[in-house]
Amino acid sequence: MVSAAIAREQGFQLFALTIDYGQRHRIEIESAKRIAETLSCVRHEILPLDLRAFGGSALTDNIDVPKSGVGDDIPVTYVPARNLVFLSLTSAWAEATGSHDIFIGVNALDYSGYPDCRPEFIASFTETARLGTKAGVEGEPFVIHAPLQHMSKADIASEAHRLGLDTGLSWSCYDPSANDIACGVCDSCRLRQKGFLDAGLEDGITYERAD
Repeated sequence: MVSAAIAREQGFQLFALTIDYGQRHRIEIESAKRIAETLSCVRHEILPLDLRAFGGSALTDNIDVPKSGVGDDIPVTYVPARNLVFLSLTSAWAEATGSHDIFIGVNALDYSGYPDCRPEFIASFTETARLGTKAGVEGEPFVIHAPLQHMSKADIASEAHRLGLDTGLSWSCYDPSANDIACGVCDSCRLRQKGFLDAGLEDGITYERAD
């Protein structure tokens, strides 16, 4: 949401892509719809790609989402090659629509250690897309913007506030309750809560439990 709002502020028209990859936290799909509408996206595509067939992640397989706190190792909530897959699909759509600027909300500062959020991954993919697309070969390569890359979660919360965004529209939780309430104790919830706390701002969503 923040990444898209930054793109809009910079004068870009927004074409939003949501990948419905079979994740257990289905509420994020509805959240994406609300955000796309609020930000007046020209077009919002929800692309089905069921990664449950592969498994290997607590978000797509019958594996418990960890609730004990953020650790140093890559957690089981890592979805194999997710951002690599997402950026590949986004690049294909960008090329089909004649777009050259891609915005992605990855963060490499306050995060769970996913390798596909790092600056070197974004730089490497940019070069791969240049070599592997008609647009790149013909001298019109994609520019991949990652405006949140080096922000803390507090910085991101503050940026959402500056942009006048309703953070209640967004979603972060990996394991919501049956009533679609954020659990409050998964890695994503913990990092989000700490960000708002450090920024001195009130979050727009309700948590089942807050640590």
